[in-house]
Amino acid sequence: MPLYKTITVSKGIKAYIWQITEPEEQLSQGISLTPHCQQRLDGMKSELHRRGFLSIRHLMAEAGYEDQDLHYDAWGKPHLRDGRHISITHSHHFTGIIVSDTKEVGIDIEMQREKILRIANKFTPLEEYKTIANTDALIRKLTIVWGAKESLFKIYAKQGLSFLHHVEVKDFTFDETATTAEILFHGDSSFYQIHFEEFEGFTCVYAIKQ
Repeated sequence: MPLYKTITVSKGIKAYIWQITEPEEQLSQGISLTPHCQQRLDGMKSELHRRGFLSIRHLMAEAGYEDQDLHYDAWGKPHLRDGRHISITHSHHFTGIIVSDTKEVGIDIEMQREKILRIANKFTPLEEYKTIANTDALIRKLTIVWGAKESLFKIYAKQGLSFLHHVEVKDFTFDETATTAEILFHGDSSFYQIHFEEFEGFTCVYAIKQ
């Protein structure tokens, strides 16, 4: 089973990443789904989505959980029944989860691709990137910022939150592999640590609420 990477973020926080290479039949072995999740799986038309869904259950097993330990709130945000925090992501042939004892966390995996250049003005002020002359570097940086804001939304999960106007990711260098972020929404301010890793043309970003 290709557990691609385990990241020990800090004491009490760990992330797990899976590279989906197995067929659906193999991934379904040893996995017991609740009726709700079995119904969700059965309704997925994409085989890759079904394989991703099952691989996430293998990641949960790595963290010591089964499907029945997971439930979703009205916003679609996942929760663990023992009170620990969890966040889930799926992008193409990679999936990931992050589990935390006490702090709220979010995780996002994104493929690095040129499409991000066309949508960047919808989620970040483009004038902040004028000094980046290399297109590949710009794609990498924008993908990190997008992944950070997706991770933050998974924590915050409030209707009306604007990536462009309410979420600020502090500038960073690729070598730092970390930065900070702030959400300011309806007078409520909250602060987060952001960490990122790049592998095989993908970017994984995870956020931790302070």
